[in-house]
Amino acid sequence: MLLSTLLTDPILYLRIIIIVIISICLHELAHGWMALRQGDDTPERTGHMTFNPVVHMGYESMIFLVLFGISWGQMPVNPSKFRHRRLGNILVSAAGPLLNLGLAFLAICLLKSGLGNSSLPIFSEKFIFLIAYLNLYLFIFNILPIPPLDGFHIASELFPSLKILETGYLGLFAFVILFTAGLSSGISMIVKAIISALI
Repeated sequence: MLLSTLLTDPILYLRIIIIVIISICLHELAHGWMALRQGDDTPERTGHMTFNPVVHMGYESMIFLVLFGISWGQMPVNPSKFRHRRLGNILVSAAGPLLNLGLAFLAICLLKSGLGNSSLPIFSEKFIFLIAYLNLYLFIFNILPIPPLDGFHIASELFPSLKILETGYLGLFAFVILFTAGLSSGISMIVKAIISALI
């Protein structure tokens, strides 16, 4: 549980909270930016094209993040306004995870460049590693083809027969089962392996 980290390493706790909040905000803004490019003005009209984390995450998500290390965001879009609904939905859904992937590899490049040896806390190796780790985790997690994740929206456009899972409880049930089966620790192992291989 993340809250236990506050007692053992408060600096690490604060770093995780800050990085996750910023990463989720940028993730949601990427969804919104792509939706605008696809002809949907909903993100702008609803006031979601902002860096305010409360708008993207809401108080409930931020409380869950602080207490349990679990959080989520939202970006309202209207697929019926996309120029090409199917392609638009794929592009908008993919934009958020790809933003996290880009941040992860930028951080990895900074680590490889030796910038992590700086004496400035914000450029410390631990801080940059956390940026890489958390954003790569968010990327892998979000591309899983399970509702309500972004990966499901992409997969359901490629394979329309999957859309039935969006309205029922089967997808949610699968999500819970995978998490209790160690999905989170599995993703963590993959992330650490990728970063180790690249740096």
